[in-house]
Amino acid sequence: MQFTETRSEGLSRAFKIVVPAAELQKRLDAKIEEVRPRMKINGFRPGKVPASHVKKLYGPSMLQEIINGEVDAATKKALEDGKLRVASQPDLQVESDMEQVFAGQADFAFNLNVELIPEFEPVDPATISLERLVAPVADAQVDETLEQIAKANRVFEEKDGAAEDGDALTIDFLGKIDGVPFDGGAAEKASVTIGSNQFIPGFEEELKGLKKGDEKVINVTFPEAYAAEALAGKAATFDIKVHEVRAPQETAIDDALAEKLGMENLEAVKTAIRGRIESEHTAQSRTRAKRALFDKLEAAHDFPLPPAMVEQEFQQIWRQIEADKAAGSLDPTDAGKTEDQLRDEYRKIAERRVKLGLVLAEIGRRTNIEVTNEEVSQAVMQQARQYPGQERQIFEIYQKNPQLLAQLRAPIFEEKTVDYILELAKVTNKTVDREELFTDPED
Repeated sequence: MQFTETRSEGLSRAFKIVVPAAELQKRLDAKIEEVRPRMKINGFRPGKVPASHVKKLYGPSMLQEIINGEVDAATKKALEDGKLRVASQPDLQVESDMEQVFAGQADFAFNLNVELIPEFEPVDPATISLERLVAPVADAQVDETLEQIAKANRVFEEKDGAAEDGDALTIDFLGKIDGVPFDGGAAEKASVTIGSNQFIPGFEEELKGLKKGDEKVINVTFPEAYAAEALAGKAATFDIKVHEVRAPQETAIDDALAEKLGMENLEAVKTAIRGRIESEHTAQSRTRAKRALFDKLEAAHDFPLPPAMVEQEFQQIWRQIEADKAAGSLDPTDAGKTEDQLRDEYRKIAERRVKLGLVLAEIGRRTNIEVTNEEVSQAVMQQARQYPGQERQIFEIYQKNPQLLAQLRAPIFEEKTVDYILELAKVTNKTVDREELFTDPED
């Protein structure tokens, strides 16, 4: 094998590898002699098949196997000899006429292009200072949640009067556009609560004042960003028939409510609510601290990014953007922007993700942070729990797919590395209220 480096520019390396035809044929002949004694072909005694006949029948496939081995060996040699850490899958370009190669008339020559992970000195975590927002759970939050629970568990009783805000109606409805019924626009004895905002804007408001037995045609307009594109922005009418009007009854916040919820008493409900809110605050506090840390890491490093990695990350993001646009669920902050503006913004996001990924990977590599098999197994188990009754199949899918396992390892590695950095960084806590904790700093 002849091995020549042809390019060394920035993060790009290129090598030309040539495997002489004579060497390939020598390996092919050796391969044939290895398998020939074990071959059984009609018309020949076992182990007596001529080498020429084996070569005629299986030579091309054997040679392809040998060539694949040479490619793998060359790639390994390039990386090991140069102590190179590649950023993406090496790109292979064959130069030879493969028909001549298989005929033994030409050398096998190919170019190997690799993109490297940049060399840089990561910031010392001990030099990082950041502020972590923390929010205690206020009694008012517990009380507010209790009221929401009581409201969700309230009962409705039939009434004779007109429907008001908060009342529940049982209705039939038939939706039409330009006088023609449309798919999904009809239902019988549907339950609608005025003020729940479960229907399109204006629908519930039009039900106010109706009584049992009333019939009415209401006029509404579907939102411009409605999920069903055929209805988005369209004016529609709904034929309404009221079967029943029910008024909500107050639910007492007491031990009886707690028992209805399966809890021992009201104090147990409050304790559970407080614990859940504390968990929410802790998770959000970490999210904000992690974001602040990533801002610090991004600002502290300046090195060239592997173009292929950035492009791959951008394409992954852009596929999701196009899917959101097609579904009518594009982020409102992106509405009205041109495609060029969106591409520019999301490419910058892709560059940030790649840079932070490389920084975390380098810090983790230097500090020997590893993801254990037990941690991966627990992650697989969490995935499997999302598919009750199919847990075994999910485990088998992950066991047979290293790429899926790698996707589980990546976030675990990231979280462990973040924990390591935060443990060494100078982190000061700032007490805020829940509203500030959950406010997006970019809003």
